[in-house]
Amino acid sequence: MKKLLLPSLLVLALAACQSDPQADTAAVDDANMQQNAGVKTVTVPPRNNASDLPDWARDPSRNSVFFDYDSYVIRSDARPVIEAHAKLLAQQSVRKVTIQGSADERGSREYNLALGQKRAEAVRRALRMQGTNDVQIEAVSLGEEQPRCTAGSESCYAQNRRGDFVYLR
Repeated sequence: MKKLLLPSLLVLALAACQSDPQADTAAVDDANMQQNAGVKTVTVPPRNNASDLPDWARDPSRNSVFFDYDSYVIRSDARPVIEAHAKLLAQQSVRKVTIQGSADERGSREYNLALGQKRAEAVRRALRMQGTNDVQIEAVSLGEEQPRCTAGSESCYAQNRRGDFVYLR
């Protein structure tokens, strides 16, 4: 028993010492964000790179589900958007989509990442309730990192509280 314990502990210790490339990238991103503090930018919503999508599915105004402040409950005005995307995914079973959950800039970075993930998961569950195959959907959080608007007003914050449909193929 002791012969197995020591090698196992050594393997765990070495694994803990490995460098995490994502953490290294995050540190560089944090440094870049601090260097660019005070610079206001407007980010264009993600574009769907699938050229065979219907016109409505390439329209950024029809590719987002918006949420209320500090909430991940899907509003009733989002149902037609979700139903349309669920129908498209059901018709094209090889098609894959990523739901990118976002939050406005209020709240800590960690909180906004968690809220963005909950929003993406809520949209994913709604798609599944419409009959979409779970394999077709990935839910990720962008937190506050890709705002549509940076003006700092309530109408601007409302544009940043969303889940975006991004088709991969």
